[in-house]
Amino acid sequence: MTDIVLQQRIVDELQLDPEVNPVHIGVIVDKGVVTLTGHVATYAEKLAAESAVRRVKGVRALAEELEVRLPNHKRTADDEIATRVADIFEWDARIPNDDITISVDDGWVYLEGEVDWPFQRDEALTQISKLSGLVGVVNNIKVRIKPRLADIRRHIEQAFQRNALIDANALTVRVDDSGRVNLQGTVHSWSEQAAAERATWSVPGVTRLESHIRIAS
Repeated sequence: MTDIVLQQRIVDELQLDPEVNPVHIGVIVDKGVVTLTGHVATYAEKLAAESAVRRVKGVRALAEELEVRLPNHKRTADDEIATRVADIFEWDARIPNDDITISVDDGWVYLEGEVDWPFQRDEALTQISKLSGLVGVVNNIKVRIKPRLADIRRHIEQAFQRNALIDANALTVRVDDSGRVNLQGTVHSWSEQAAAERATWSVPGVTRLESHIRIAS
């Protein structure tokens, strides 16, 4: 496909998208790399235009140079935007708002912090993208690195082997997708059982412990 054909397809896609006003959007294509120039009226419209481009077959990459130019009567004070963002995060149970910090500068929202899952990072961006008065979002939220289930099990078993109070060969360790650990087996004393449970809780990634360890009579 030539760049000229791809450019026309992108223009057609932008014109057909009800969320986009393509009047002030320019499309440049160079070897399948698309650059959008010009300006739009809202941040939501900017996202919609970029999404429309990515839907077109043949687009290899997208350079995002669209500006958001808010009409003066639609400009919103930074503190008001910050309050709205904080309220949205508080109302959405999927977003751990205590782990995210919000700052706003000249209509740009900056998000910082760490969450447990990628969908929480994406949800934060999705929920605020249609706020009025928004010029852009810099989403610096990081996803905490979760230990692999195999690593959790291995670390627990190694902790058992290092502990002089524990017979590691007498215990079986199972770990499910949520980080919940199930311990099975038979030990010789309450102190050995307690040592096994303490060793389990010391391993990063363990979220819950179900101990079915029996004590030999």
